[in-house]
Amino acid sequence: MVAISLQVRPAVFADQQQIASLMYFESRVHRHLDWRAPLDWLGSPHYWVLESQGRIQAALACPQDPPGIAWVRLFACTASLSGLDAWSPLWEAARAEIDSVGGAQVAVIALQHWFQEILVAAHFDLYQHIVLLEWNHPPFTPREAPRGVSIRPMSRNDLSSVTEVDNAAFAPLWCNSLDSLDRAYLQAIHSTVAETDEGVIGYQISTGNPIGAHLARLAVRPDAQKKGVGAALVSELIAQMQLRRKPHLTVNTQGDNSSSLALYKSLGFALTGEKYPVFVYQV
Repeated sequence: MVAISLQVRPAVFADQQQIASLMYFESRVHRHLDWRAPLDWLGSPHYWVLESQGRIQAALACPQDPPGIAWVRLFACTASLSGLDAWSPLWEAARAEIDSVGGAQVAVIALQHWFQEILVAAHFDLYQHIVLLEWNHPPFTPREAPRGVSIRPMSRNDLSSVTEVDNAAFAPLWCNSLDSLDRAYLQAIHSTVAETDEGVIGYQISTGNPIGAHLARLAVRPDAQKKGVGAALVSELIAQMQLRRKPHLTVNTQGDNSSSLALYKSLGFALTGEKYPVFVYQV
């Protein structure tokens, strides 16, 4: 048997078609679910391909956004390679490059068991789980915004303030950049901010689907939390979806975030039983 000669190199824009073929026609594909498709990251650092005789056999993308946080946006490989044989050289190249620019926390929401096994073998640590909740038209009593707080539609001019709220509300691993929130806003079916005379103190961004919406992001400034702001934002979203006759809502949160879980459960959301592990590796 002739050994396959494999070469690791940075991905370039000319690789778009071959990477797309990997993503859409191979069975072992991990895609990070957010507002930017894996191909959109071409040209960014930490994007590598594994090729043999000009044919791409695997691809790995883990660009930093925001700086210091590198989510694995794509890992895909052909059936001709084992997952670990494809992952190892790509990960070594990406890890070395990340280290050379000062390091980062690399993170993965691993939806598939085959990828979880690779991450464990690569010495990624299990960080926490993401859980899914749904709201499917239970009895509902709307929550009013606290005194002095108003809720209104988000505008693009709000995004700088929204980013400040987001980055104050979440641990660094879960913070969004201004660019990510801009993309989220442009793809939203419904987005609102909560504000006082001092400015924006909270927001929500939700994406649509055929039967309802997914609450993709909810954040309240730390000094305004546990005062009913988050409940009012979600309540207004529920009311809007009822008006549109799309009352089915879903939301993800960290399985160990007791405050978030308590908020959603108080509004009638219920755990579905689905959960997904988050793995991290500090470079």
